Amino acid sequence: MSIRKLPKIEALQLPKGLQWEETESALARWSPEIRAADDSGISILGEIGERFDGSGVTSRRISAALRNIGERDVTVFLNSPGGDFFEGVAIYNMLREHKGRVTVKVLGLAASAASIIAMAGDTVQIGKAAFLMIHNSWALVIGNRQDLAEAIRVLEPFDGAMAAVYADRTGLPVAKIEKMMEAETWMNGEDALAKGFADALLAADEIKDDGTKSASSLLRRVDSALAKQGISRAERREMLKELTGTPSAAGVATPSAGLLAALQSLNQSIQE
Repeated sequence: MSIRKLPKIEALQLPKGLQWEETESALARWSPEIRAADDSGISILGEIGERFDGSGVTSRRISAALRNIGERDVTVFLNSPGGDFFEGVAIYNMLREHKGRVTVKVLGLAASAASIIAMAGDTVQIGKAAFLMIHNSWALVIGNRQDLAEAIRVLEPFDGAMAAVYADRTGLPVAKIEKMMEAETWMNGEDALAKGFADALLAADEIKDDGTKSASSLLRRVDSALAKQGISRAERREMLKELTGTPSAAGVATPSAGLLAALQSLNQSIQE
């Protein structure tokens, strides 16, 4: 299959007061420690877009990686719960336009914006125990009733753009795709293969669990819960920086077992 047959997603207008969020279901099922046994390619192993702690996979980083690769074939290793739709679209378009052959390997999870990125591969491979999830646009909107009404109007083209990409990749009718998105559809490796979202299953020895326990998904759940309380992004960043302490050299704070427990308790209390 040629990626050049897939539609380009044109730039869309971002509604005022909107913040893209991963769904709670995606964060709960995401295992950040799942990686490639041999990651000689581009790794998208984390949330899409820049996070409050400096982590996250950005289109700027992927653009730099592709420039270094030139026109050679590339393998993209993917394990992400999604995130910023605009960043996901930018990465999809970059991979779609890459001159070399693109192979996407879904190691653990490709949800939401990450599932769009997965569709840019000439070949999409997925682990048998991995998952791909598609749904309608998921975001947090803060504002008055006019802002909320505008957000509803503007989000509709996003859903249409995603449905068109999924339909082109799979050959399924757009109406069928739209129903799957409305229902938040989860597919394991075999199901994704059967429905046309993937072309082949990954061998088990291509995927490893590096044993690293990360608080990234839990931190994002706390961040999302704080956002729902109306706390601004800047305030949330400062709160979470104070909570996690000084970041590591990699730019991400390394949590202790006590911090993990505190985050779990905080997330629970905010949700109640």
